[in-house]
Amino acid sequence: MVAGRRATARNCLTSGRQFAHLGAMETADALASSPRQRKGSSRLADRGGNLTYSIVQDLGIAIVTGVYAGPKGFPVESELCKHYGASRSVLREAVKMLTAKGLLAARPRQGTWVEPEARWNLLDPDVLRWLLERKFSLGLLIEFTQIRLAVEPAAAALAAKVGSPEDKRRIEAAIGRMIAASNGDDDPLDSDIAFHVAVLTASGNRFYAQLRELIETALRFSIRRTNDYKGVALASVMDHKRIGDAIVAGQSDLAAGCMRALIQEALDLMRGAGQQPE
Repeated sequence: MVAGRRATARNCLTSGRQFAHLGAMETADALASSPRQRKGSSRLADRGGNLTYSIVQDLGIAIVTGVYAGPKGFPVESELCKHYGASRSVLREAVKMLTAKGLLAARPRQGTWVEPEARWNLLDPDVLRWLLERKFSLGLLIEFTQIRLAVEPAAAALAAKVGSPEDKRRIEAAIGRMIAASNGDDDPLDSDIAFHVAVLTASGNRFYAQLRELIETALRFSIRRTNDYKGVALASVMDHKRIGDAIVAGQSDLAAGCMRALIQEALDLMRGAGQQPE
């Protein structure tokens, strides 16, 4: 069985010589101060977007970067309302959203506090993005890639079995975008993500489909990281095309095997990078 998996990997992975320039990964800076110390809170209201969502973003980033630490670290409601120039109803809605994400907890007469990281909802795309952007952890990315290894090969097999003609056209279109990206005519990251999202959608499984946003969030970090560890600028188009061709041809076992080999290679690269000295 091991020999069979290795043979599949050899058949599905290429030397990776066809690449286009991707550019350096941008890492956002962590917040250095709390709302008590930061100025210009009205900037959130001036963005033109939803104020509640802006407050959620600002507070979420502050929480995951440790601005608020310990049970007494979270500001009181009146202080946050003044800082953000928001009504109590808007602020309470933002706190309710952060509570649903597992970042906060509140009780009458006890106030609001930051929950331990172990209680944060890592399956929430916002929480995962805040962590990877502001408090990057290779270990977290490895754990998520393990989840991908359990989900995406099965999704590829289902896509080969039940994917509609339109589903398969979207997969082929994503491959076309990756080819265009290798020639500098599309975005390498967006086209790669479009392929994986198209496969999840084509599976016909509503649970897999609802993982699209979560997987897209993680892929924006993992693709760049693994390409960097591999020493290339662009993911192999041919490795992805083999998966797409197998799905279009209805070859479920081959589609699953090629997807598994693709993600396993990424996982092995991450593990290897984690063993290297800083």
